[in-house]
Amino acid sequence: MSPYWMIFELLFILIVLATIVALATAAFQAIRGQRRKSLRILSVSAMSLAAYFAICCASTLLTPRRVLDLQEPECFDDWCVQLDAINKSASGSSTNYTATIRIFSQAKRVSQRENGIAFYLEDDLGHRYPAIPNLSDIPSNALLQPGESVTLTRGFQLPSTAHAAGFVATHQGGFPIGWFIIGENQSLFHKEAIWRLP
Repeated sequence: MSPYWMIFELLFILIVLATIVALATAAFQAIRGQRRKSLRILSVSAMSLAAYFAICCASTLLTPRRVLDLQEPECFDDWCVQLDAINKSASGSSTNYTATIRIFSQAKRVSQRENGIAFYLEDDLGHRYPAIPNLSDIPSNALLQPGESVTLTRGFQLPSTAHAAGFVATHQGGFPIGWFIIGENQSLFHKEAIWRLP
C-alpha cells in the first residue's frame, strides 16, 4: 500500500471528524437562536465537502488503471491479495481457467478478514466472468491471523471466442467508502487494478 494512500485516508478521517464538529456547532447555534450563523456554518461545510469530492473525482479521472503482474500484491489496509498463477484448458465451445490466489495479512497484532471480495476474469472487451461457485473452496473472507497467508483456488469458464485479458479482485456491496478517498483504486470513475495474464 502506498504511503500516499495512507495520507489520503487520514485526510478523509479528518474531514469526517471536522464535518461532525461543524454539524454539531451548527445545531448548537440554531438552538441558541443564531440561525444565520448556523446556516453560514452549514454552507461553508457543504461547499468544502463538494470541493473535496470534486478533487476525489478528478484524481480518479486523471490516473490510469493499475496493471499488476503475477505475484504482485494489491492491499486494502493490511489485507492483501495476489494472483500467483493461472492455467487454462480448452473444453469444446468454452475455455476453462484455474486461478491460484494468495490472500495474506500484513497485520502484526490483530486477526482480520476482508468481506465482500469477489474475483473475476475480464476479457479484452471489458466483459467480466465470475468465479464458478464451489462449496469446497476456501472463502475469500477467511479469518487471517497476524502474518498468515492462505492459498485459494478459483475456476472460471469463458466462451472460446473470448480472450481473457486479466484477473480482477473487487469489493461488492457495502458502503463505497473508496469513492471518498483521494487516489483510491476502487472509486467512482476508476476501474479496479487488474492482473495481466501471461
